[in-house]
Amino acid sequence: MDLAAVYAAHGHLVLRRARQILNDEAEAQDVLQEVFMSLLRDPKQFAGSSSITTFLYSVSTNRCLNRLRDNKTRQRLLAARPSTEAVDARSEHLAQLRQVLTRLPAELAAVVIYAHLDEMTHEEIADQLGCSRRQVGNLLERAAEHWRRQDRQDRQDQQDRQGARP
Repeated sequence: MDLAAVYAAHGHLVLRRARQILNDEAEAQDVLQEVFMSLLRDPKQFAGSSSITTFLYSVSTNRCLNRLRDNKTRQRLLAARPSTEAVDARSEHLAQLRQVLTRLPAELAAVVIYAHLDEMTHEEIADQLGCSRRQVGNLLERAAEHWRRQDRQDRQDQQDRQGARP
């Protein structure tokens, strides 16, 4: 594999993907470097069982999710989230989506990204993940249920804290 050619042809896709998920240029640049440095160190990780674009989307999505899960980064991203008055509806939706992603298991977070950020169809997501459309629907439902449970728990915790105040 000619890594320079892959970078020239697909590097911008990895960077765009990281920018969309992380909303931070420096973090996105770091993900871009990590993805291609990883390929430089171990080119065999791309087994050729999918297209290089599919592989890079998957790797960059997972790297971004790892960064979002990092507590320090997550706190910084949430603190830097712009106020609702200063952003349009799409930006607010993306900020909420990022918050949701930090609390979902990786498998569910990836499906949510494909569906809500990339606006892929269930069929496209199924192709990306190598599963059926029904499985995609099941994963999206699990993600929604996971978030509803977490939201209920957060509200209950907040009520408990308010009730505990003297």
